Order: sequence, then structure tokens, then C-alpha cells
Amino acid sequence: MRNRFDTELAKLNAELIEMGAYIENAIQSASEALLDQDAERAKEVMEFDEEIDHLERAIERRCLQLLLQQQPVAKDLRMISAALKMITDMERIGDQSADISEITILLSKTPYIKKLETIPEMAAVTSKMVKHCIDAYVEKDLDLARKVINEDDTVDELFLTVKNDLIDLIAQDSSNGSQALDLLMVAKYFERIGDHAVNIAEWVEFSLTGMHKGKAVN
Repeated sequence: MRNRFDTELAKLNAELIEMGAYIENAIQSASEALLDQDAERAKEVMEFDEEIDHLERAIERRCLQLLLQQQPVAKDLRMISAALKMITDMERIGDQSADISEITILLSKTPYIKKLETIPEMAAVTSKMVKHCIDAYVEKDLDLARKVINEDDTVDELFLTVKNDLIDLIAQDSSNGSQALDLLMVAKYFERIGDHAVNIAEWVEFSLTGMHKGKAVN
């Protein structure tokens, strides 16, 4: 019975890695499409979102089967419960990558009011956070999960840089306002992706320690 459970748990881990890879790809492609003002690539990111939704449903089914059929012990129960929580945040990351791409399409035919530098940096940091939090779950690496949580400060600082730069551009010329607001929304979506990565990392911490956000969970 235990061997069967371990086999199913390995399949769950493989599906989480696959979903994580799709999300990393979505973030990276959304960032590159934005930088290059590539509407066609942005549309591809929006199509990724459907596959991410499909994987979320598949993982949810596997988690429920493990809970109902395998009678997991406490530690296993935490792992499966954490996975169920994680995929909700992972799915939202896919949605926000699609949202960024939708804005990219709107901006694709208008020159940018400034060179995009900090927003791609935000994308790189959040993509790395997503990869690390999935790796932390699969490898049961508590230190890596906590590293992801600490990276949130970096994302927040980058968001403030984008916000202040865009405010300065609006102050210089009010005609910059419309695009500046769109770019600020893009930066906000990347900040939210970072927040979701932190949520995932906190559920990894729970799966390993029984503690969530510093509190014991029964």
C-alpha cells in the first residue's frame, strides 16, 4: 500500500513540476512579448493559460484521490493539502501572465514612453521565485522555501522603482498618463505574481513543519 502511495505522490510531484514549467514559460514569454511589443507572442501566453487551468484540475483530482483512497498519515496529509493550496496560487500566476499579455496587445502599436528596464527585472525575479518554490516542495527544502519568502522584499522594491519612475514621467508630460497607468498595472501584476510565489513557499513550509505563517496548524 505504501509503495502505491509513493508512486502516486511521485506522479503528483511530476505534475506540479510540469505546471511550474508552464508558469515559468508564461512569465518569461509575457515579459519578452512586452519588451518587444510582440502581440502574437502575447496571444500565445494567453493560450498557455488554458493548459495551466487543465493541469490545475488534473492535480486537484490526483490530490483528492490520494486523500480519499490512500489514508495518508499526518505528514503525507500536509504534503497533499499544501499541494491543493499551491495550485490555486499557481493558476492565478497563469491568469496574471495572461493579463500582462492582454495589456501588451493594447500597447503593441504605440512607442513606449521610456525604455523598459525594471519591469523585465521584476519578471526575472518572480520567475525564479516560482521555480524555487516548486523545487522546494518537491525536494522538501525548507531553506529554499524561506529564501523565496525573503525575495518578496526585492519585488516590492522594484515595484516602487517602477511606480516612482512612471509618476515622474506623468509629472513631466500629462500625455504620458494613459500608457504610464497601463505599465503600472503590468508592474502590479508582476508584484502579485511574487506574492503568489510567497504564498506557495509558505504552504511548502507548512507541509514540512506543520507551521503556516508562524502559527501551528492542526
